[in-house]
Amino acid sequence: MEPDQWLAKRFEADRTRLRKVAYRLLGSSTEADDAVQEAWLRLSRSDARSVDNLTAWLTTVVARVCLDMLRARKSRAETLQALSAWGADSGDAADLDKELAIADSVGLALSVVLEKLAPAERVAFVLHDVFDVPFEIAPIVGRTPVMARQLASRARRRIRGQPTVSAAELDGRRRLVDEFLNAVRSGNIDAIVALLDPDVVIRVDSSAAPDGRAVEAHGSTTVARGALAFAARTQFATPMLLNGAPGIVVAPTGRARYALTIDAAGEKIRAIEVIGDPARLSQIDFATLNSPD
Repeated sequence: MEPDQWLAKRFEADRTRLRKVAYRLLGSSTEADDAVQEAWLRLSRSDARSVDNLTAWLTTVVARVCLDMLRARKSRAETLQALSAWGADSGDAADLDKELAIADSVGLALSVVLEKLAPAERVAFVLHDVFDVPFEIAPIVGRTPVMARQLASRARRRIRGQPTVSAAELDGRRRLVDEFLNAVRSGNIDAIVALLDPDVVIRVDSSAAPDGRAVEAHGSTTVARGALAFAARTQFATPMLLNGAPGIVVAPTGRARYALTIDAAGEKIRAIEVIGDPARLSQIDFATLNSPD
């Protein structure tokens, strides 16, 4: 086999894994493809026969490329502002399905929190906790192995979050959020009404409202009907901790687009706020309700 053919075949054997690494680091299917392509270009210019562990070498290259891309991104507020124009009906459907499949494989909740991590934290956590890469990855993030371990640990704490409610209240509100989301997904208006306080209020900011104007509505039946209009987006929805309390995040391709804060009293929901404004989303501390696998 010719050297070029051997190299291409060897790279293809690692392509799927490299793309998964890149996607989890970047949160973008297109950028992940760019990072993997850059790894191929660097491999084709190198003396691959002298590399003892080509898979490890390629993983290192992809991680470094992704880290550079993360550091080159503009501020979080500008990133969220760009995302605010994203809609579930935009882009190529096949590309969207592909990104959703990848996001599902790592979990939408985890994908959302990864967006909030600093680049070095993100790289250390993803490589070690998700892909079981040892802390010899330290040179990738410019740290010692001990410091890389600390980066991953800090990222882990941010991902898991710290609830601001008691354990008993956390369990009850998580159950309430789950039941509400399931009722909306199934289109069961009676089940939705049963979960709402009779005087419940819902507030939708202008970035989340269909016509671009803020909305406020009162009453369980009115709010339940409004919730059903949200049903089409529930394929992108997942329960999460929002500033330490259970709520719902709508995250196409793993990126927060809307956040629903839910205020509950006992076993009833008394207020829902739907947030779509990028600046307000950037101020929310997202965390997973369950520890990542």
